[in-house]
Amino acid sequence: MSKKTIRFGVIGCGLMGKEFASAAARWCHLTNVDFEPKIVAVCDANSAATQWFQDNIASVEAAYTDYKELLANPSVDAIYCAVPHNLHAQIYIDIIESGKHLLGEKPFGIDQEANRRISEAIIKHPNVIVRCSSEFPFYPGAQQIFQWVQENKFGTIIEVEAGFWHSSDLDPTKVINWKRRIATNGEYGCMGDLGMHVLHLPMRYGWKPKSVRALLTKVVPERPDGKGNMVPCETWDNAILACDVEMEGQQFPMILSTKRIAPGNANTWFIRITGTDFSAEFTTKNPKQVASLPYTPGGNQAWHVVDAPYKSAYGTITGGIFEFGFSDSILQMWAAFCDELAHGKETQQPFYCATPEEAAGSHKVFTAALESNRTGQTISIDWRE
Repeated sequence: MSKKTIRFGVIGCGLMGKEFASAAARWCHLTNVDFEPKIVAVCDANSAATQWFQDNIASVEAAYTDYKELLANPSVDAIYCAVPHNLHAQIYIDIIESGKHLLGEKPFGIDQEANRRISEAIIKHPNVIVRCSSEFPFYPGAQQIFQWVQENKFGTIIEVEAGFWHSSDLDPTKVINWKRRIATNGEYGCMGDLGMHVLHLPMRYGWKPKSVRALLTKVVPERPDGKGNMVPCETWDNAILACDVEMEGQQFPMILSTKRIAPGNANTWFIRITGTDFSAEFTTKNPKQVASLPYTPGGNQAWHVVDAPYKSAYGTITGGIFEFGFSDSILQMWAAFCDELAHGKETQQPFYCATPEEAAGSHKVFTAALESNRTGQTISIDWRE
């Protein structure tokens, strides 16, 4: 099978840039796809970061410390950009205006104003495909729940809970990083860095909160700076958002939680939907299992837990008895993005990456959450724009 090669540049050569490189190196894991990414250029303000790519990725032809030089490279078709939130607006806009397609990291701007500027650039360049990184909904268990929602199996929805928890920041001796500073991470704190993962599926379903009441907490007030000093942590550690959703004649509560300090968890993503006819739950803590509860009036109410086979959105060489993991979800997300670049709307399967519109919706929720926390009130959200 001949494959369309999509030539990528990477801006921001940290952990997630390396994960993309690893996914590209595993492309042979996918079956029956007629497209493939090829990383040909990399950029990072720290030249030592780009050296890893030059040492490990044979396709890399050029390395830069100035991203504008990478954007001027005519051999680059598309960009993956993973930089601190304060850099999103300028760099994303410059990428879009260069005519190169973009998969960018969440939250698509440090705040709502930055996100608005990015959105305006996208509107002005309709031929550029722009998507937001969010890999967890590509787990087979999450895909199964997505299908059940599409089939309207749940009846009247009773409530929804979705979250992303991890405990890497439980250790108070962990050295502070840019995510703990408002200047680089923004006031959203954990919501900006983790919340798009939580909102990806609710936004895709059309579950837009009518209102939000937020409980935001700072658990560790200061951390070492790596130079012998203790410095203040300025951003929120944890956020719990109580939302009210109205759609298609239904009204139900939706609890969204993003936690950087969640003892016992390590990057645990989950979604739970309960309904009058059907309920379902999936969590990456148990990646092979999906729980469901079908119900008919007068019948028993019993949860059923089954092992979900390794059945991903894009076919792979892996047999159904094996376990799906984080690196697999990243590979699937990248396949979805490259599929759009190769085929437009005629993709091989219907589940596409998180959109700029869904990212903009997350900003509405996070901005309302900040106001709710400041005022102690429930804040209405206007979705008419």
